Amino acid sequence: MIRLTSVYGSFSAHVLAARLQYEGFDVELRGAVNSVYAVTVGEMARVDVYVPEEQADEASLLLLEDEVDEVLDLDYMPRRRRYTPLIVVSALVSAIGFGFVEVLR
Repeated sequence: MIRLTSVYGSFSAHVLAARLQYEGFDVELRGAVNSVYAVTVGEMARVDVYVPEEQADEASLLLLEDEVDEVLDLDYMPRRRRYTPLIVVSALVSAIGFGFVEVLR
């Protein structure tokens, strides 16, 4: 077995292991997997993910593909806000306000 990567937190480790197992990889988790201390930060929360040496390259490629897909996901990109209604309402309020000022003079 060879270390593929490390993650922090038992939940993240189990999610990654499930993803790899779904794709047919043999996975072993080592570290703070189900410790009695519920530490989820720092080195005490580190979990190492191991795969067999013959599957390491393919598993590494799968993790890279997942990262690239996450970055290129169109839903991930923030949407532009439309300020047109705000501008129109502001212009109307200003025009009405200036109209009342002219009437009062």
